[in-house]
Amino acid sequence: MAVEQSAVLDALKVVRDPDLQRDIVSLGFIKDLAIAGGDVTFTIELTTPACPVKDQMRDQARAAVLQIPGVSRVDVRLSARVREAAGGDAARQPLPGVKNVLAVGAGKGGVGKTTLAVNLAIALAKSGSRVGMIDGDIYGPNVPIMLGLKTQLGTDGEKIVPAEKYGIQVISMGFLTQDDAPIIWRGPMLHGALQQFFREVRWTELDYLIVDMPPGTGDVALSLSQTVPVAGAIVVTTPQQVSLADTRRAVAMYRKLNIPTLGVIENMSYFICPGCERESDIFGTGGGEAMASSLGVPFLGRIPLYQPIREGGDTGVPLMISEPDSPAARAIMSAAEQAAAQVSIASFARPVPLTVVR
Repeated sequence: MAVEQSAVLDALKVVRDPDLQRDIVSLGFIKDLAIAGGDVTFTIELTTPACPVKDQMRDQARAAVLQIPGVSRVDVRLSARVREAAGGDAARQPLPGVKNVLAVGAGKGGVGKTTLAVNLAIALAKSGSRVGMIDGDIYGPNVPIMLGLKTQLGTDGEKIVPAEKYGIQVISMGFLTQDDAPIIWRGPMLHGALQQFFREVRWTELDYLIVDMPPGTGDVALSLSQTVPVAGAIVVTTPQQVSLADTRRAVAMYRKLNIPTLGVIENMSYFICPGCERESDIFGTGGGEAMASSLGVPFLGRIPLYQPIREGGDTGVPLMISEPDSPAARAIMSAAEQAAAQVSIASFARPVPLTVVR
């Protein structure tokens, strides 16, 4: 019995993307469909290599097509093409070489924001995405320390060439100053530095550019919102009430700046005793998820208080490199996948510009 292409596409309509709430055929995910006798091959083109349900969709697609009479073998391949989630305007033109700018911020210091930003960037890179990172904490540029990077930046004759480590492109004020040199700048100088980091760096084919923001609600967020289109912000908190109160202010700030909040991550969520393996809620429990629900923003996950996370930041070998299979690293990977899913959702919500035919 001859297998028709239309029958394969009809069968695949039962497979839905759970985040986009549409079937993979109408979303245009099916590519390179080929039929040879009873053999069917096709590719599912995802919206991010970090899709949290890619294996589930592949298995569902294979099972659905195998139900068609005459089909004896199904070969399903996975690929990904990340879409832009934020459009430009006259004041904020898209950044050449970058599809999505993601801010990682926090309402207060001491919540592990930079450590998480570094590990999230590596998690996205390990999933197959092309990732860059801007150390936007101009006054406390710690990203080079956490990545174990000591280098002098060069140029290609036109633009600054970013440093590279663990598969991510990196730019930081820490490359331009000595470790113990204070940075005492007023707002206009800070804004100028951020402009250079964005516009005068040779970013190359990035799916995601992570910006590690300084804590609080200061000048950097305002400069960011005025400089480039931002796909969204990931806000880091800890469970205790003091942190949650400041996190609410951070979410409110991003809303005022028209930067959508992609989600909240609860860091230092719990501690597992290495001796007895009992879980202890040192800073409280459930606060981050409850706050995210009350604010109507996604909750991206909980990251435990785990000593190797701190050690990795101090030694320049982040947890996603040193212990990629640990429960804490898997929690970080899950949070990265959920954040990437939110970018995909936003990309489909973005209005498609009209083409005028003359």
